[in-house]
Amino acid sequence: MSTTRPYSPGDGGPEPSGASGMPVGDPTAPEAALSAALPVAPSEAAPEARGRQVRRLGLDGESGVVPLARDFTRQALYEWGWLPASGAEQRAAAEDVLLVVSELVTNACLHADGPDELVLSCDRKVIRLEVTDRGAGQPAPRTPHQAGRPGGHGMFIVQRLSLDWGVVRTPDGSGKTVWAELAAPA
Repeated sequence: MSTTRPYSPGDGGPEPSGASGMPVGDPTAPEAALSAALPVAPSEAAPEARGRQVRRLGLDGESGVVPLARDFTRQALYEWGWLPASGAEQRAAAEDVLLVVSELVTNACLHADGPDELVLSCDRKVIRLEVTDRGAGQPAPRTPHQAGRPGGHGMFIVQRLSLDWGVVRTPDGSGKTVWAELAAPA
């Protein structure tokens, strides 16, 4: 499903504390920390008890952003208990997340002068992937999808693997965030 909703149905929007996990307006939170990757420290709580987990990675000006984004996502999946996979379903769910991250970041590279930021958030049921860029284009799966032709499969893959996905324009119109949500393994 392709939407332009900023959040999936039933989602009330961003957490009151802000996407970084720091309280909004916290004077001790440096602005640079918002664009840098949050450290991934092991948590003593079980993944089910931790609630919503968020990770951010600044990609603006970085080289090799697709493998960088995949490695960052893989590290978060380890932290959140998706990896190492305990079974085929969990392994497939983790591989789907890594593939969707690759597709979203690649699309930002090919069609939007590169990605600015990757944000991952996860609770017990859903992982949300967000890639922000400065591009003006509107991503959409090619219709009709032609499986035998090279190229043009990225958003089709995102659409097929995601529970939902969409695009949110920045208020000043100078960019967008493409998001996708995937189910957590049972």
